[in-house]
Amino acid sequence: MDSDRVMVALGYHGDAFHGSQVQPDIRTVEGALIQALERLGWWREGCLEMSSRTDAGVSVRMNLARIDLPTEVARPIEETNLLRAMNDNLPIGMVVWSARGIPQKTRIRHSTSRHYLFRTEVMHDWPREVDAEVFAEACSLFEGEHDFTNMCRLEEEKDPMRTIDECTPWLAPDGRVIGISVRAHSFLWNQVRRMASAISGAVSGRNTLDDIRTALDSPEDPVDLGRSPSDGLVLWSIENPHSDGMTDGLLPETSWFSEPPSDMRGHTRWLALARLEMDTLLEREWLKRLN
Repeated sequence: MDSDRVMVALGYHGDAFHGSQVQPDIRTVEGALIQALERLGWWREGCLEMSSRTDAGVSVRMNLARIDLPTEVARPIEETNLLRAMNDNLPIGMVVWSARGIPQKTRIRHSTSRHYLFRTEVMHDWPREVDAEVFAEACSLFEGEHDFTNMCRLEEEKDPMRTIDECTPWLAPDGRVIGISVRAHSFLWNQVRRMASAISGAVSGRNTLDDIRTALDSPEDPVDLGRSPSDGLVLWSIENPHSDGMTDGLLPETSWFSEPPSDMRGHTRWLALARLEMDTLLEREWLKRLN
C-alpha cells in the first residue's frame, strides 16, 4: 500500500449482525472489524471509521471503511494479503473484498452517492398482478428535493430535506417488477424502507399516489404509509472520490429470482426462499470480486 490510511470495501448479511455500530455485548459489524484488527495486532484507538450506518437486518453488498494501519504493516502489504488476513479473522456472514491506499486527510463518510435496492416482492400485501405504470409513477414522485419528515424516523437536529437522484423500478430481465432502485447523496433513518412501503402500497391498494404526494408536500401533517421489513433492503454501493473502479454501477442479474405465490400462506413460506436468494445474490457478487 502507498499510504498508512486504507479504504476497504466490505459486505455483510444483515441477519448476522445487530446493525453496524458498536454496541456492548451485541454482535455488530463495527465490533467484528475491531476484533479482527485486534487479533491481527493492527488495532489502535480511532483507526477505524465506517461510511454508512445500517440497521439490524439490513444487508450490504458494499459499504466502505477507513482503516489507519501501522506503517510497518501498510507499506509492504499488498491488497491480496490484506484481504486474506482480514477475512481470516472476520466472522461468517461478512467479507472485505477490496482495499486501496488513500490520502491521509480523506474522510470516509464524505461519500458522493449511495445506492439502495429494495425487493418489494417481500411485502405481505404484494399483488400477483402489478400495475407497472402505477409503480413507476409512485417511484417518480420521490425524485428531486423533498421534505421527508413523513418518510423517515427523524433524529434530533437532522434536516429532513433530501434530494433523490434516482428512484426507479428494479426489474427482472422479463420485465417483472421485483423492487425499487434508489440513489441519493444521503438518506435519513428508515427513509428507504418507508419509501418502499409507500410505493408497494400504491400497487397493492394500501395507499394511493395522492397519499404519497400529501406525505411529501405537507410534512407538517403526519402521514404514516408504513415501514417495510429490513430484510428486503440492500445497500448496493457507495461512491466516494477515491472509490473509482471498485464497483461497476450495474444492477445484479436476477433471472433466477423466483416469483412470490399469490396466496398469503404461500407467500409467507416463500419469504424464506426470498431471503436465501438475496443472500446468494450477495455471495455471488463478493466471490466475483475476490476471484
